[in-house]
Amino acid sequence: MLYTIPDYYRQFHCVAGACEDTCCTGWQIVADKSALRQYKKVTGEYRKEIRTGVDWKEGAFRQDEEKRCYFLNEDNLCNMYTALGEKALCKTCKRYPRHIEEFEGVREMTLSVSCPEVAKILLQRKEPVQFLIHEDEKEECWDDAFDPFLYSLLADARTMMIQILQNRELSLNLRTGLVLAIAHDLQIRIQKQEIFDGEMVLEKYRTEKAMDYIKGQIAKLYTEEEKHRFYEFMTETFRDQYRLERLRDNWEPHLLETEQWLYGKGEAHYYELRNAFEGWMAEKMPEFEIQKEQLLVYFLSTYLCGAVYDGHAYSKAQMAVVSVLLMQEILMAQWIKNEKELYFEDLVDTVYRFSRELEHSDPNLNLMERLMSERPVPWFAKKAAEE
Repeated sequence: MLYTIPDYYRQFHCVAGACEDTCCTGWQIVADKSALRQYKKVTGEYRKEIRTGVDWKEGAFRQDEEKRCYFLNEDNLCNMYTALGEKALCKTCKRYPRHIEEFEGVREMTLSVSCPEVAKILLQRKEPVQFLIHEDEKEECWDDAFDPFLYSLLADARTMMIQILQNRELSLNLRTGLVLAIAHDLQIRIQKQEIFDGEMVLEKYRTEKAMDYIKGQIAKLYTEEEKHRFYEFMTETFRDQYRLERLRDNWEPHLLETEQWLYGKGEAHYYELRNAFEGWMAEKMPEFEIQKEQLLVYFLSTYLCGAVYDGHAYSKAQMAVVSVLLMQEILMAQWIKNEKELYFEDLVDTVYRFSRELEHSDPNLNLMERLMSERPVPWFAKKAAEE
């Protein structure tokens, strides 16, 4: 079994009650069977609390009206942990914010940016993320439906995409365009079941000709026609967020406020705001380009290879790009609200709150991917029509 982790994986330490938020509210915490058996054996004074706080039919912890875990106290600390110790925690509570993706012979472990402390670690990082690999002698059986050839292609493509994203000699727009172009052409090969031609796609995007083509496509983004298409794409994609399952009640008012700040006065006003925001960020927070790079690498590294199970490589790549675009939109609205000021704490808040709404709901991830396939980034929609 091969294990991979990002090189900042062991930097994380839970700050418990000192955290600005809590991971024990907003979603239902499902307990594993081993933990449930352990809870049934609890004796003494805490037995009644366990019996009351666990929904035995659902195999999960009960929540109050504010969706806070039954065992979470007013200091945002776990009463179960205090009473019974760390061994009493279920796997969900022990692991978070660690996230695991499973493939045949490979276990990829990451840290979710839905945790504020993880978001801080990633967003403060200046150097490109590296992924560490170690191996043990364990073996696991997998369904014959797993396609090792497709997984190998996706893993190679992901490595190439990450290398491109971390090449800071290129503009971030160009790097992002190359990533989407690779994913787009791979998707065609996957749909045609031409997996063994996938390596030809990767070779093509190592050439100067492919680089020049994408540069030309990026240049078109600044024409009035393409700016209009991008504005329509962003407004529609932003409003799609209301279709997602809502995990926290305070998220939708935040979206509504953002929509009003950015799109309430039309396209011309939007671009006035966007130009001013980008100018301010370039001067006051130049590290934002690196932070966006880190987020793109995070989303791609976490989700792209999952296409081995459903074949949706392009929608996963676009979800990575669009997620970062949406975070930037929300941050821009916060900048306006702050009277054209922004702080690192605003960035952390935007990233972890957006991640919680998207990444902690399988229906939301599935819907987001479907929406990406229905509404590709504008100039790639044109490219697809030309194929």
